[in-house]
Amino acid sequence: MVKFAIFAGGYSSFIVSYLFDTQTYDLQYLQTISTSEDPSWLIPHPTNEAIIYAVNEVTPGVLQSYARSPGGGLTLLDQVSSGGSGPAFCAPLSTGQVVILNYGSGDGEVVPTVHGGSHFDNSTSVLVTFTPPPGGVSNPHMAVEHENEVFVADLGGDKLWRMGQVGAAGDFGIHGLTQHPKGTGPRHFAIADNYIYVLHETANTLIKQSVPSYPNGTSPILYNVSTLASDAPPNATFAAAEILLPPPTPLFPTSYIYASNRNIGNTTDPRGDTIGIFEPETLGVVKQVYTGLVQIRGMELGVGEEGQEYLVALGAVSGGMVVYRRTEGGRALVEVARNSSAVARSSLVMLKS
Repeated sequence: MVKFAIFAGGYSSFIVSYLFDTQTYDLQYLQTISTSEDPSWLIPHPTNEAIIYAVNEVTPGVLQSYARSPGGGLTLLDQVSSGGSGPAFCAPLSTGQVVILNYGSGDGEVVPTVHGGSHFDNSTSVLVTFTPPPGGVSNPHMAVEHENEVFVADLGGDKLWRMGQVGAAGDFGIHGLTQHPKGTGPRHFAIADNYIYVLHETANTLIKQSVPSYPNGTSPILYNVSTLASDAPPNATFAAAEILLPPPTPLFPTSYIYASNRNIGNTTDPRGDTIGIFEPETLGVVKQVYTGLVQIRGMELGVGEEGQEYLVALGAVSGGMVVYRRTEGGRALVEVARNSSAVARSSLVMLKS
């Protein structure tokens, strides 16, 4: 039996915690934790599950660190400016630094940490500006570390930027980019086995390409598929949101891709939004799972091998929270718990309690 604490953030001034029991499939509310405004993105420290990072998607933006406490609580440890406005994403790196991306101002920073990652030292941080396209805007939305680089998805600029450390910790610069089709809106992505899998928010597509050669190579799009269910309402307006590509394990030897489709238009499907499951080789669709959630944004797998069996999704507008167990080697999702009263949230982390 394993119990997991789930922390969910969103556009409010609090984070909510829940407890999920894998033996009884009970999903219960724990605490509402007061925070600064709009903790819209949460992510755990890569090696210390007692620390959680959060962004405050406000102007000026803020990066925060929290310590977990018994009973599903959080204690603020430190915070620092993001250097811009409206940060929508942060990610810790293997070097002990944290990337924070300012969606609103088109820039970002890499902030060094101290004391085992619990506190920040941005005395050497350099603001990195992502040049907007002519007549357009830059909206950096996600960063992924790959070898000695950090790739950044620019939703407004239709690019994947490539940057690396050029000086002391916190001193990063752009050394390359990969252009994506105009108007597709690359939002979130994953890298595995030297391939990049990109979810396009505006085009509602999932693409696969090889990681281009360092530092500024190019690579063609190998596969390009729709993320939408074939029986989706014809007049609905969708915006693909989250992509998960878990590593292979003995229980799940194939790394299936999970992509969320959020219906943001006026045509509401009573079945809710879907999570699409795709095989990684040619991006063939395996299944579309209707969730009963409206505007899925937060979607994560549990941390650790035991947690990888469970996928949690949140409705950013309504529907609450639902926990799925991955079955058939990852080709299917079976609902095991739901809390329909869970407040609308935009991101989550699921950690051993």
